Amino acid sequence: MFEKFSRSWELVKASAAVLRSDKELMLFPIISSIATLLVLATFVIPAFALRLFDGEGTRVFGMIWGFLFYFCQYAVIIFFNCALVGAAMIRLDGGNPTLADGFGIAKSRIGAILGYAAIAATVGMLLQAMKNKDNNFLVRLLGSGLGAAWTLATFMVVPVLVSQEIGPIDALKKSVSLLKQTWGENAIGNIGIGAAFGVIMFVVILIGAVLSVGAFSVSPTLGIIVAVLAIISVLMLGVYQAALSGIYSAALYRYATDGQAPAGFQGIALQSAFRAN
Repeated sequence: MFEKFSRSWELVKASAAVLRSDKELMLFPIISSIATLLVLATFVIPAFALRLFDGEGTRVFGMIWGFLFYFCQYAVIIFFNCALVGAAMIRLDGGNPTLADGFGIAKSRIGAILGYAAIAATVGMLLQAMKNKDNNFLVRLLGSGLGAAWTLATFMVVPVLVSQEIGPIDALKKSVSLLKQTWGENAIGNIGIGAAFGVIMFVVILIGAVLSVGAFSVSPTLGIIVAVLAIISVLMLGVYQAALSGIYSAALYRYATDGQAPAGFQGIALQSAFRAN
């Protein structure tokens, strides 16, 4: 277990070193977060304001509305992820990418991005429907398992879309092939960047909660300020994690296709980060 935590920390440090050399990469997840919130508001506000789900026949309409929401959200997220990974690959090649470079790469693959967003939206809705089966534990369990398998299968899709002129289905097949070829079929690194940031976020939330309670006992206004600062800290950690994950996926893709770790990652056994049990 200690070895897994140690490897996770090394992966974080290596990705962070790349990110420190180009902090502009953090702008991609920030803009992506704003865009996804706008998409959410675009769908939720009209639905409640116009009572779109009141009355009969709302089940079918709700499914259509839900699919459109999933599709738009996935399209936005995948677009910005492609922009981030594209810019990260330029950095890993020794270049100095700009926002325009990243967005230019994503725009050049917009057709494949929209196609993959449609696939991801369909799968997402089906998995969510399975997980929402309150009266069937086995179906919920199966949904969770399939969700984990889907995450594994699609881990390398964005780097593939960015690097190769292929469609979404072929990109998904290539992602699975790369995962099998290099790290096996099991888990996204039992302990990885997500787990490392999960621990950090938990600590920040815990400290923020304690400080907020103490501040409220002094002044409600001070308590609100401390709570807001804690929330902002957690959100910024999420942004930082997203940027690191994008850099990491770009490095792993390069390792899988070229057989060599990019600059800053040579000292880490990347093949063991996604090894099969």
